[in-house]
Parts: sequence; structure tokens; C-alpha cells
Amino acid sequence: MELLRKLIFAAAAAGLIAGAFVTVVHQVSTVPVILKAEVYEKAADAAEATASTTTTPTTPTDGSSTAASAADSSMANMPGMEHEAGEWEPADGFQRNAFTVLADLLTGVGFALLLVSAFALRGGAMNWQTGLYWGLAGFVAFTLAPGLGLPPEVPGTQAAPLLARQVWWVFTVAAACGGLACLFFGRKPLWCLAGLALLVVPHIVGAPQLDHAESAAPESIAHQFIVAVVITSLVFWAALGTLSGYFYQRFVKPA
Repeated sequence: MELLRKLIFAAAAAGLIAGAFVTVVHQVSTVPVILKAEVYEKAADAAEATASTTTTPTTPTDGSSTAASAADSSMANMPGMEHEAGEWEPADGFQRNAFTVLADLLTGVGFALLLVSAFALRGGAMNWQTGLYWGLAGFVAFTLAPGLGLPPEVPGTQAAPLLARQVWWVFTVAAACGGLACLFFGRKPLWCLAGLALLVVPHIVGAPQLDHAESAAPESIAHQFIVAVVITSLVFWAALGTLSGYFYQRFVKPA
């Protein structure tokens, strides 16, 4: 129990600091790009709504459809009824920023728990430099490997079914973690071959994709978003690994 308490304390300290740091990075990297993309997304939604309205029959013989359409329009104009069946999203301003901060902090603590647990299982000396290497490995496994098949998408981008993408993402991350472990901890050439195979197999299988995917935002914004996400993730994992190694050495296993 004492070891568990120390691991949680080290992970919480590293995760909260890294999460707060990456929140600031998000505000100057990904958030402006997302706001640009949402302008195109809302414009596309408005155009689609206008097109569907103009193609709805308005002169039925008995007048019942006209009355139903009018009732539907009245319901759509009521506050809170615009997206009755749509997904909930936080309001712009304080609520949105608060949820962003909360998500970054929870993400930081969660991944820090994975790192310090891996440190404990691995054993041996640990410091901020070694932690940085582990953080870079985390970047490869959790961002770079799945991003090759499923790159980050701006709002308004059509994508394959969510469940299929989640299954492939988990499979790719697990294979990448196993592959990196074989490459760096294996002592024989066979382990290295197994590690390379694990890294390649998910991409041979292929990520779920739509045949004709479209995006409301211009391609330049989509590319800008991918670059911003990758750089932000690299900064996050480097900071998280460094901090996890430092706090692990200080609180769990002093040198």
C-alpha cells in the first residue's frame, strides 16, 4: 500500500503539471485551428439545413403535412431544441475552456499512472532523462503510430464509424507498445523482428476509412491541424515523461 500511495502521488504531481502546461500549449496551437474549422462546419450545416427546407413539399392536398412542417419549424426555433438528437457540446467561453482544462489534467494524470507503473514493473534506476525517453516512446505509441492510419480530424470531417476506429486505434496502440518493448528490451534478433512486425501489422490491416470522405474545412486547415496536434502531443509526452521520471526518482525510488 505504501508503494501504491507513492506511485499515485508521483503520477498525480507529474500529470497535473504536464496537463496544465499542455493546456496553455493548446490555446496557442490547436484551439485557433479548431475555431477556424468550426466556422466552415457551421456554414456547411446551415447550407444543408437550407437545402433540406427548400426541397420539402409545402402544398399537400389536405394541409396536414404543412401543419406538421410548421410545428417542426417552431420546435427547431425553440432554445435547446436545435439539436435534439445531436451530441451535447459545452458552450463557448468559460464552460468550453473549463472542460478543456479538465480533460487535459485527467489525461495527464491517466498517462502518468501508466508511465510510473511501467517504471515500477521495469525496475532499475530512474531519473528525468530516462523518463524523457519513456515519454518519447509514449508519443510514438499513442500518437505517431495510430496517427499514420487515422490522422487527427478537424470539426466537420466525415469519418468511418466510431466503434471501428476505436477498435483499430486500441489495436494499433497495443501493438506499438509491444513492438517498442521487443525492440528495446529484447536481447535477441528474433525479438527485434517480432517488434518490427508488431509495428507494421496494424497498418497492413489498415485503418477503417470512408470511400469518399469529405471535410467542410479547406485542406490547408486540415493539414495545419494535423501538424499542430502532432507537435502539441510531442511536447506533452516529453514533459510528461520528464516529470514522471523526476517525481518517481524523488518519491518512489530515490537514487
